[in-house]
Amino acid sequence: MARKAFETFEAVSAVMPREGGGYFAAIATKALGGSGAPRFNKVLEEQSFDTAAKADEAAAVELTRLQDVDEEGGLVWRVD
Repeated sequence: MARKAFETFEAVSAVMPREGGGYFAAIATKALGGSGAPRFNKVLEEQSFDTAAKADEAAAVELTRLQDVDEEGGLVWRVD
């Protein structure tokens, strides 16, 4: 699991189970110091992985491209 902190949110690499087997790569966001459940954002939506470890590894790579998190916990991507 990789982690990246922003001014008011933190983001971590995560996985989401795929119906029928396998996993999606995801990034979970949560307000710093806040309570409640994190928001899971699927990344690489067209791709699934056979293991959770591979999905988390892919999510960690995508996390490096993340520029910020908006006030609702949505992802703001760096434009290359």
